[in-house]
Amino acid sequence: MLPGLSRWLVLAGAIIIADFVSKAWVLSAFHLHESRAVTPFFNLVLVFNPGASFSFLADAGGWQRWFFVVLALAISAWLVAMLRQHAHERLPPFALTLVLGGALGNVIDRLRFGAVIDFLDFHFAGWHWPAFNVADSAIVVGVVLLLWQQLTHKESGKSE
Repeated sequence: MLPGLSRWLVLAGAIIIADFVSKAWVLSAFHLHESRAVTPFFNLVLVFNPGASFSFLADAGGWQRWFFVVLALAISAWLVAMLRQHAHERLPPFALTLVLGGALGNVIDRLRFGAVIDFLDFHFAGWHWPAFNVADSAIVVGVVLLLWQQLTHKESGKSE
């Protein structure tokens, strides 16, 4: 196995590649706003989100593209610094790596298209969760793991 930081950076790279490949497939297989039912509660759809989560700032006029790129790159630099500090632990660097890979996956979209490609559409009784992608999924799982780790290890102050 790769030592310390390297293994986490390889994992972040794998997340970026999985995100890129999934988005490339959706771009090649769908027209904008096309939706295909997969299950009674899940569709694949092609949408571009120029904003952040839940389309926050999507109609801001374009400045948000560079704001989110700079913000994601700054956070990514901080995440790499945190990975260096915790590289030999298990859960914290795994969670940080998920967030890092997801953030950089979405940065690639913002640089290429000015928006993030979203395609996973879950719905129930006519209500649709905002569409998301592999990078978003990695970020959410990473943040949940970080929160879980903080809540479960608060007393001992130790990481897994």
